[in-house]
Amino acid sequence: MTTPTKASAALAAIATLATLAAVPPASAEAAPVARPAATRLTNLDHLDWLSVKVAPPAQPRHTTYRLAKEPEVGVLWTYAEPNGDGGYRHVGGGDYDAATDTWGQGAFNADDVSRAAVVYLRHWRQTGDDDSRDRAYAMLRGLTYLQTASGPDAGNVVLWMQPDGTLNPSAEPVELPDPSDSDASYWVARTIWALGEGYAAFAGEDRAFAAFLRRRLLLSVDAVRRQVLDRYGDRLVVDGQRAPAWLIADGADASAEAVLGLAAYVEAVGRARAGRARAALAKLAEGVAMLRGGDARTWPFGGVRPWALSRSLWHAWGSQMPAALARASRALEDPRLARVAASDSFGFDPWLLTSGGPDNGRMPTRGDASQIAYGADSRLQSLLATRDATGRRAAGDLAGVVAAWYFGANPAGERMYDPATGRTFDGISATGEINRNSGAESTIHGLLSMIALDAHPRIRAAARVATITGRRGTRTLEAEDASLTGDATVRTPESLWTGESLYGGTGYAALGDGGTARFDVRRLGRSLVLPVLDLRRGSDAVTTLRAGRTVLGKAHSGRVGRQGASPAPGALLPVTMPRLLSAGATRLTARTATDGAPARLDAVMVVPVVSRLVLRSRAHGTALLSSVSRRPERVVVRVAGRGRAVVRSYDRRGGLVALRWTRARAVRVVVPAGGFALVVR
Repeated sequence: MTTPTKASAALAAIATLATLAAVPPASAEAAPVARPAATRLTNLDHLDWLSVKVAPPAQPRHTTYRLAKEPEVGVLWTYAEPNGDGGYRHVGGGDYDAATDTWGQGAFNADDVSRAAVVYLRHWRQTGDDDSRDRAYAMLRGLTYLQTASGPDAGNVVLWMQPDGTLNPSAEPVELPDPSDSDASYWVARTIWALGEGYAAFAGEDRAFAAFLRRRLLLSVDAVRRQVLDRYGDRLVVDGQRAPAWLIADGADASAEAVLGLAAYVEAVGRARAGRARAALAKLAEGVAMLRGGDARTWPFGGVRPWALSRSLWHAWGSQMPAALARASRALEDPRLARVAASDSFGFDPWLLTSGGPDNGRMPTRGDASQIAYGADSRLQSLLATRDATGRRAAGDLAGVVAAWYFGANPAGERMYDPATGRTFDGISATGEINRNSGAESTIHGLLSMIALDAHPRIRAAARVATITGRRGTRTLEAEDASLTGDATVRTPESLWTGESLYGGTGYAALGDGGTARFDVRRLGRSLVLPVLDLRRGSDAVTTLRAGRTVLGKAHSGRVGRQGASPAPGALLPVTMPRLLSAGATRLTARTATDGAPARLDAVMVVPVVSRLVLRSRAHGTALLSSVSRRPERVVVRVAGRGRAVVRSYDRRGGLVALRWTRARAVRVVVPAGGFALVVR
């Protein structure tokens, strides 16, 4: 499926799992049957079945390599849903019109064609498989047909194509930009990704085709230069913080995928010959790196935010920012970019994994706890790229924990990828239900992960330890569920979406002067406390948090800067309390003093001093421990499996602090201050 953009859906971080109302005709071609799983995890059968060839009619400004001699180009169906007999059928996007055999959006789209090309390219380069080479060639020809080749929009890309090859530049429902080739977009970024990796693969194989890919890559680079990078050096003000004005679709997520392709191209041709592609790479990578923020105790915990226009929002889908920065660091020989990638991988990821995994929306609470393969793969690819750029084993250790999502370490507790068929299910809802459709996007990112795991057998083995037996991470206490007294009322806004983030639960608690919210915190233990408030510039509201007689800290609702380019006034942000909640605390109280408007308390995030995620399989066990403490913490964790357990402790930069072995069932671990540890048996 195609992931929504922030421009086309205000709540871009909520990538809704596909629910298809149209009933399409059954595909003429049956879905592949299961075959016995081989040693390798990668199975391209389902992707091959989604892939088709089409001979598009003549359309102005659209052509591709050798079109006159090879009139058919490669594309693939957007969705696939079960047909009731154990197989699947092809499905397009939007409403289906049987009379015209068209879809409101289309049957095939550039987002998925580009990423399918990357799958085939990587598989071909890894295995030498000739069929993957041929399919990569076909997909790249189909992708460049979707690219507008001339005129004022040259280098931009039409997103949708109908079953007969007719382009649909204005889809229903409307997506922005509209027409889809009228501006820079996610699909332009993904086109650059595929063309960059395509050039690198074909440069030594087919010089004529590689030269064509280079021309088309530079065509899209020029589009980005005139539509995005013309603002290079300009800064946006977003609720008082500076942000880059030159990211594709204002997104570090979109820009990161372009960076992946540019880095591949620059490494293939050499920095001295890369010219304007190298310049674009450096500028986009710089902008992505600027969105890093926080530390072990403050949001976003060292991570890179995906959207320049929000200080609150993070989503797992498309979160390849660390991967892009790590690849760019190598292509540009710029170690500063690798340090930002490491901050995300070694700071943000341990918190994310112990607090629920790769959600579609952290805003900053778990506004959308559904999960998809695009999110799991983005985190996996980022850790592997960080490992390559920094040489830190810690990234590979964390990658095994992330990849376990595919094999059962997820909210559903079931496999999301089937090696026997090559299918990856479309996602898991916030309540743990699996969407058993298996469309292009989930298939693609599942396979990108499997290709990566097949290249790293140690990480592949770690990923198969995939039953969650324990998780103790960040808890969210919704303010509207608290005991409210004094001038305190529950407010349910017309929309939970603020314009840049999302209220959790059903709304927030408005705490006027003397208004109090009390939370039950029994059994939460020693924890870091972060009230989440809708900060408003000019507010004089001060909210004091206490546990018994101990003041944990104060949150000033007015401590936010000028709105600037932010889509909404104020910012929904966690405010870190300087003192910890004690182990024996039973009640947490938030009380506001104000002469003006009430404080808007959305929730309280409670982060254990040491969070944990524990996995097991029949013979093995893994535990991840993540600290927000200012000092080393000693904990005990039970880890399943046979034989010795290896205990590795890492600092927040991924540096190895301690290494030891033990045969004890209950393993004693020292977790470094603000760092993490992994126990593997």
